[in-house]
Amino acid sequence: MNASYRKTLTLGSTVLLSLSLYAQQKTLHIRDMLALVQSSQPQMKAYAEQAKSSQYGINLAKNTLLPEVNIGYQAGYATYNNITGMSYPGLTLPISGPPSAGNSYDPVPGTAAGAMVKWNPLTFGQRSAAIEKASAQYKLANSTYNDALFRQQYAAVSTYLDAVYLQKLMQTYQANIDRTNAGLQQSLVFTREGLRPGIDTTQFQSALAQATTDLLIVQRQYYTQVAELTRLTGLPDPPTNILLADTSLLNQLPLMADTTAGPTDNPVYQYYQMRKEVTKSSLKEVERIWRPKLDLWANAYARGSGVKADGSIDKADGWSLSRKNYGAGVQISFPILQFSEVHLKKKQYNALIKADEAQLDQVALNLQKQKETARFNYDQNMQITKQAMVQSQAARFAFEGLKLSYASGLIDFTRLIQGQYDLLKAETGEAGAFLQAWRSLLDIAVANGQLTTFTDNLK
Repeated sequence: MNASYRKTLTLGSTVLLSLSLYAQQKTLHIRDMLALVQSSQPQMKAYAEQAKSSQYGINLAKNTLLPEVNIGYQAGYATYNNITGMSYPGLTLPISGPPSAGNSYDPVPGTAAGAMVKWNPLTFGQRSAAIEKASAQYKLANSTYNDALFRQQYAAVSTYLDAVYLQKLMQTYQANIDRTNAGLQQSLVFTREGLRPGIDTTQFQSALAQATTDLLIVQRQYYTQVAELTRLTGLPDPPTNILLADTSLLNQLPLMADTTAGPTDNPVYQYYQMRKEVTKSSLKEVERIWRPKLDLWANAYARGSGVKADGSIDKADGWSLSRKNYGAGVQISFPILQFSEVHLKKKQYNALIKADEAQLDQVALNLQKQKETARFNYDQNMQITKQAMVQSQAARFAFEGLKLSYASGLIDFTRLIQGQYDLLKAETGEAGAFLQAWRSLLDIAVANGQLTTFTDNLK
């Protein structure tokens, strides 16, 4: 609403009802709102970053093709017995001797510096299985994001519809206040002229107070719904600065409701489908555990020892890198005793795949039944709305006739106010019927997994 409501109410004293909205309002269309949910809502940004992080898992799996190179330097003190062969593992490959003739526990220094290269260029399908699993996990993360986005957008549209409905009720209740106030002013004139008893004025004042209370309650509900809408869209504006643009929804009916779409486009179905793909790729990874492993290694290092070749001790030489060494080799290993473990894991993942397939079938069935129910509700609500329009029009004609009858003295206050209440009820019922018609279309869109089913009906 763009203007403030300011009506003078006579309840023994003057009461002012004011609904003041900020002059600078942000117009919000449903299509724009759906884009805002995706771009501005903090929760959706979190889901997007989570999906983005899983993409790096693919790069990490591919990165194992690169060789591993470690360089470093180490120094230490150890016993005389085998100082030449004692070093911290990982930097230098193990070496031996020369051992001492006997045990001597005098500490002597030793140093080493080197580079260790390890490469697995051939993994017999293990690397490709890891890449495939990482890719499936990335797709699952994306489907999780799409499902969360779809749910968030649905919640935003649903809240928007409720807000539009409450805005319509605010207009209806304001019109009811205007009608009641007009009746009050008329009764004051009739009372002064002696044509009507003073009790009519009191009754009109009571009805006016009730009508004002009803409007205040709806205003509170409207503010709550718009506040929820700003939360869902990530808008920082206060609810009083939001102007709903698609208010014509409650004056027109949807033109079409497509129910031909299959379940494969629904984000929920896609999520469970990706879950199955992750399980299948995990099974492939398990099947390739029981394959040989090929390691290529190369090591170049220099060392120093405080023990000379003749067995004498020269601690100063232990701090220098006096001996240079290098080596290279290849190793192939086969996990023979892991056959039983792999066999059990294969059975486990095969059972999980069957569970995922059954879950996927159930999701498809749920979506089909959801669509059938939504379509039936849509057809029924369209008919109900048409009847509500007829009822509202009839109630409006009846009330106009009752006003003339009251002015002519043919009916009393009770009959007039009952007709006014029937009109209010018919108008709110018409607004509710329009709301349910659009809600049933939204339910069809949810079952289709395509909100365009709903937005294509917007003007």
